[in-house]
Amino acid sequence: MSHSGNSNNCTAICWIISALIGLLALLWAKGQVGLFVALLIGVAFAVILGFSLTRLFCTGEPEAIFPDGAASAPRPAPTPAPAPAPAAPKVAPAAAPVKAASADDAASTPDFDGDGVQEGTGEGSQPAALSGPRDGGADDLKQIKGVGPKLEQQLNALGFYHFDQIAGWSADEVAWVDANLKGFKGRVSRDGWAAQAKILATGGETEFSKRVEDGDVY
Repeated sequence: MSHSGNSNNCTAICWIISALIGLLALLWAKGQVGLFVALLIGVAFAVILGFSLTRLFCTGEPEAIFPDGAASAPRPAPTPAPAPAPAAPKVAPAAAPVKAASADDAASTPDFDGDGVQEGTGEGSQPAALSGPRDGGADDLKQIKGVGPKLEQQLNALGFYHFDQIAGWSADEVAWVDANLKGFKGRVSRDGWAAQAKILATGGETEFSKRVEDGDVY
């Protein structure tokens, strides 16, 4: 059977069903609103339902798109999207040339005492040292802010036991000690040891030395 015959049969069946349902609507409405109004309702219901059913069940998409039997015409294949161009390979930035470390760079340290000369073991002049503490024992050098137990041991090993020794250091002698403190280079200048030692050597006290005497620091 042709597609046109099937469509006619489908349309007839849809209209028959619509007519029956419209008749049922008429009979139902007759008892509610009267014969004339019920007739209008039944006809309108049948017509609307008939058009809806035929459009829904009897209208084929191929016939609508390809009239006159052209439903079998093949659809053109979609044009493939062009392949994306390959991304340009990333080029790693050239590494900065590594500057070879010279012996001077490795050995140099900052200018702790501000004399314009980088600290080194040959800087300044060595202060006078003692072979041991004077009678009465060594001073508690930890009362100088910046001198902890390890630094006190270093100072004693270098021959410095008393406040008056540190208080009497000249600028060149401070530079020498700054450059020769192992692991603590520059602490003499940064923490102002000589100024503190002058106060402590005369029997005075500083805020820090009071805290040390009271046991609040060490």
